[in-house]
Amino acid sequence: MGKKKKNHWRIIPGCELTDMDRRILEAEQRGKLVPTRELIKTPEQIEGIRRAGVINTAILDLVGERIKPGISTLEIDNFVYDYTIAHGAQPAPLGYDGFPRSCCTSVNEVVCHGIPNEFEILEEGDIVNVDCTTILDGYYADASRMYVVGGKTDPQRQKLVDVAWQCLKIGQEVCSQPYVYVGDIGHAIANHAHKNGFSVVRDLCGHGVGLAFHEDPDVDHYGKRGHGMLLVPGMVFTIEPMINMGTWEVFVDEDDGWTVVSEDELPSAQWEHTFVMTDHGVEVLTH
Repeated sequence: MGKKKKNHWRIIPGCELTDMDRRILEAEQRGKLVPTRELIKTPEQIEGIRRAGVINTAILDLVGERIKPGISTLEIDNFVYDYTIAHGAQPAPLGYDGFPRSCCTSVNEVVCHGIPNEFEILEEGDIVNVDCTTILDGYYADASRMYVVGGKTDPQRQKLVDVAWQCLKIGQEVCSQPYVYVGDIGHAIANHAHKNGFSVVRDLCGHGVGLAFHEDPDVDHYGKRGHGMLLVPGMVFTIEPMINMGTWEVFVDEDDGWTVVSEDELPSAQWEHTFVMTDHGVEVLTH
């Protein structure tokens, strides 16, 4: 991953400096990474992303109702595609850089970007991440959930699923007020994962979202406090920690070029929400 170019906060000529302007300029003067003005969404844009998030949440609810032992991951993809299209939206993954399906289904040791197919049949006790991104009227909302097939798995896998959820919520809690740094999120998430005997994937991260599938900033799930980009009101981004039972290292399946698997092929779990930073901390736009 290459180094980021240094951003600069653009002052609007003739306009009085706001409190946000002053806080961003102060951080920039201290050498911190700050957003560009283009990363700040308007109220109208945030409302559009919120509407996309409503559909995205309903899709994941539907998957929760229908997922069970004996179905294929392709059937899950069909649920996602049909619901999305029926509600006037589009599945963002379909055709993205050649991705062939409408969602990602990542089973057990697959960390992310698993491609749904007719031959992968879910069994009781499998843990599955279903990751959906919905485009509605040009606005993007992105979320994923873990599902335990059949409702019960072994205790260590269940702990992994639970800790991954806790990591997402801890990241959210860090953002309970604006003007925190991406590194603050990563530091808190990694501490919790490590305390529970798990590792945090480093090769993939959360990201800005809303007007495109992937925007700045990168939201790493490990890091140092006070590092990474400053998060200010109007920014929309995902937190999506990928937590592994064993090593944090991963590899990409050479056959399809997409499926990311834990290096030691031990299970992995991930949860994801899209958030907007407000004057009072983050609001969840997807569930």
